[in-house]
Amino acid sequence: MFTLLLISSITLAIALLVMTLATLLAKKTLGDREKASPYECGFDPKNSARMPFSLRFFLIAVIFLIFDVEITLLLPIVSSLNFTNIFSWSLTSLIFLFILLLGLYYEWSQDALEWS
Repeated sequence: MFTLLLISSITLAIALLVMTLATLLAKKTLGDREKASPYECGFDPKNSARMPFSLRFFLIAVIFLIFDVEITLLLPIVSSLNFTNIFSWSLTSLIFLFILLLGLYYEWSQDALEWS
């Protein structure tokens, strides 16, 4: 137990040291206008390089990623049937599916899945 705590604290200390050094040694300029502007062969840009971003699309993409990760969590449930008893396997699977369906219902009730 003590060795696990020691290894964890050493790892945390090394990570904090590396992050602190990276922050201190980074050469950042705050607000360089030339680097922030788009480059079009030496000419001034004809229209804005900053395109408007649809937050609705971003929300749909995040929801897709969340449910995609949940699908990858569902796949090993089938192969774990051989290693557990049927009651604990079915109870765990049903609870997990219930939580997923509850999240889907919440997203649906908040109209987060509607595109228009």
